[in-house]
Amino acid sequence: MLHELADRYGPAIVFFNVMGSALGLPVPAMPTLIVVGASVAMMGFHGQPLMPHLALMLGIAVLGGVLGDLVWFQGGRRYGDRTLKTICKLSLSRDTCVKKTERFFGRWGVRVLLVAKFIPGLSLVSVPLAGAMGVRTRSFIAHDGVGVGLWAAVGLAVGVIFAAELDLVFAMIAQLGRQALLVVAVALACYVAYRYWRRKMLMKTLETARITVDELYALMENEPLPAIFDIRSAEKRVLDPFVIPGSVFADERELQRIVESYQPDQKIVIYCSCPNEVSAAWMAKALRNAGFKDVVPLTGGLDAWRLAGLDLKPLTDFGGAREDLGEMAAMCPWPVKAPAAGKGALHDAVYLHGDRHA
Repeated sequence: MLHELADRYGPAIVFFNVMGSALGLPVPAMPTLIVVGASVAMMGFHGQPLMPHLALMLGIAVLGGVLGDLVWFQGGRRYGDRTLKTICKLSLSRDTCVKKTERFFGRWGVRVLLVAKFIPGLSLVSVPLAGAMGVRTRSFIAHDGVGVGLWAAVGLAVGVIFAAELDLVFAMIAQLGRQALLVVAVALACYVAYRYWRRKMLMKTLETARITVDELYALMENEPLPAIFDIRSAEKRVLDPFVIPGSVFADERELQRIVESYQPDQKIVIYCSCPNEVSAAWMAKALRNAGFKDVVPLTGGLDAWRLAGLDLKPLTDFGGAREDLGEMAAMCPWPVKAPAAGKGALHDAVYLHGDRHA
């Protein structure tokens, strides 16, 4: 049964599944590679050459994966941060996938593509991020091709190793017929519904303690001034090099340093540029658990401030702020633009890693 599947439809199945997965479609690319690897192994059991067929499937997988990734790579190169926000909406873990990937990319650069396919969510965001950060197309294709090849080779190899067991499984599924497909469909639907329900519950829990852009602006016109934390990654600040006036760059991984630098009764507002500002909400919750009495995320984050027509401060206004980003800033293909006119800048931003200076 399996060898007939590979012989008839294997190349097309592999190409469209791998390319669809690279484009962000909910297709089972790795299970497909495992099944096709098993089917090729079964062809070997029936006297047909094994290695040429495996090499063909591997080459087709690399071709499909790189072509699919090139679409998002070019999108990232042309539209930058907007592409990241669009592609992040395709992920069930969209609130954290972008920030984690930005940090991976900031540490490893384009080399992250060598292992990105093995880490859920990383590949979907690292590809357009590579384009946004100005990686050369030739370098991208080389690294992405190797990464897709390693990932596809693992899937095909697993299929070859467990070919006999998978053949038995498929024989059982064939006997069950539509009932087996129904079970798989119900299980998948339950998983998606669970992730959606968990997300809705999280948002319902966090939405009661937030501050709007207008409320923050009013606070900034009076004393005492609130502490405003920008918790975007360094890579995101390269792509969008503007801050809300008076912001302090903070890292939620250095929570203890922040706790030691501020008074528990100080008003703290946290913003990011992640979908639904969940990262900001989680940091606000962590600070409240650490004893801070008045910590709230900014509804809509930096995008809401920009849409309200309020002034933003470019990072180039603050000397070493851009220098601290090192090579990442040099990779950014866009020039820094002057901020749009708004209600007026109130304070200067301070570039810190968890501390605030007068």
